[in-house]
Amino acid sequence: MAFKNKQTSQMPEVNLIPLMDVVMTVLTFFIIATMSLTSLQVINAPLPSTETDKAKQAPPQPLIITLNWQEQLLMGDRVTNNTQLTQAVLAYLNQNPKGAVLLKADEQLPYETVVQQLGRLQDLGGDRVSLAIE
Repeated sequence: MAFKNKQTSQMPEVNLIPLMDVVMTVLTFFIIATMSLTSLQVINAPLPSTETDKAKQAPPQPLIITLNWQEQLLMGDRVTNNTQLTQAVLAYLNQNPKGAVLLKADEQLPYETVVQQLGRLQDLGGDRVSLAIE
């Protein structure tokens, strides 16, 4: 009897299951290590309140002072002088701590005149005085 020696070459098989087991073990290790190294950080953030009283309070109307082309100071429709203006501005700012004073100047006035009057008002009200523009 003669045996035939068949030499058939087979493709080597790659077994992926042990490789996937190793990858999953390493991944699990890194996830657990990362979770244990991070600490819980707490941030105290102010939450909105349910009080509606503060939300309903509108800011007060600004005090508008007009400087017309004749360099006259007007509060409303009345012509006023610097003394009356100073008293009115101080009274308004004391009554309205969040109020603002606006200087509305005529566009024909020289800029130097407007800046001088704005400086006088800022001496009385500081950062709550501004120049109104259109």
